[in-house]
Amino acid sequence: MPDTEERLATQDGPRQALQEALYEIKRVIVGQDAMLERLLVSLLAGGHVLLEGVPGLAKTLTVKTLSQVLGGSFSRVQFTPDLVPADLVGTRIYRPDTGQFDTSLGPVFANFLLADEINRAPAKVQSALLEVMQERQVTIAGTTYPVPSPFIVMATQNPIESEGTYPLPEAQVDRFLMKIVVDYPSVGEEAAVVGRSLGETPPVRELITVADLARYAQVARSVLVDRDVIAYAVALADATRHPAQHGLADLAALIDFGASPRGPIGLVQAARILALLRGRGHATADDVRDLAGDVLRHRIVLSYDALSEGVTADEVLGRVIEAVEAPEADHIRTRRVA
Repeated sequence: MPDTEERLATQDGPRQALQEALYEIKRVIVGQDAMLERLLVSLLAGGHVLLEGVPGLAKTLTVKTLSQVLGGSFSRVQFTPDLVPADLVGTRIYRPDTGQFDTSLGPVFANFLLADEINRAPAKVQSALLEVMQERQVTIAGTTYPVPSPFIVMATQNPIESEGTYPLPEAQVDRFLMKIVVDYPSVGEEAAVVGRSLGETPPVRELITVADLARYAQVARSVLVDRDVIAYAVALADATRHPAQHGLADLAALIDFGASPRGPIGLVQAARILALLRGRGHATADDVRDLAGDVLRHRIVLSYDALSEGVTADEVLGRVIEAVEAPEADHIRTRRVA
């Protein structure tokens, strides 16, 4: 195993390149720093992202700019009620001139897939997307086609409209590593956005290749995660399942189902990459805490009582984070764990 200095030197190059990529994206996108950081974390972790926010918050522009800076292929699918699975994954087409069938691959065959307003598509389309998200492949007429690597789905949904929508089932929502709630920019940031709209959109440079991304993801695996940090992530998830055991008995009536095991798994993986971006060779409880809302909020199924009282998943998680004791930084032993 390499020593600490050698390991940090190996991580320094990818960290600097990723920071430069973030800076390049911020030349176009104003006021969404947390969202940009988490998108990059999800990409390196190989996880998918669900973006929730009202129209006009640059969700589509962000994903497109990200693909331009990171050098990957980009596809956008506008989900509508009349969409069918073949529109997404592809289909077989008969060619009368040759008397044979050709396979036409769909827009999912890209590094970055933007599923715009994903909750407007019917269940069959959502199921087709679920296979490619989980298996990284598509089956057409008995033949399997792998999608490009890396592959990340960034889906958007509008929280203020429910008419003509098909809410995603919990099993599919759980496949997303993060659910990022995109809020309005501050007054100063919005003024900067309006000012930039008066001129041309600045061109962005491709700073990282797809091969670089794969290499950086491999480097991120060298970031150390102590057992105490893993235990903290597991405790956060367990507190959403058994709140009474963590001194939160009043939350039991508000939660029907807590976070699945994918929650702490994704939380630790994401914390490791966030630590790399922040210039550390080991993940801390602060990294886990900062990402807990994004990784766990969509994995909690609230009860009818909670919904009727207007309680949100973020409010529940806020209570959980306050109640679960984090390990002391001085006591964390920075070593690799399996």
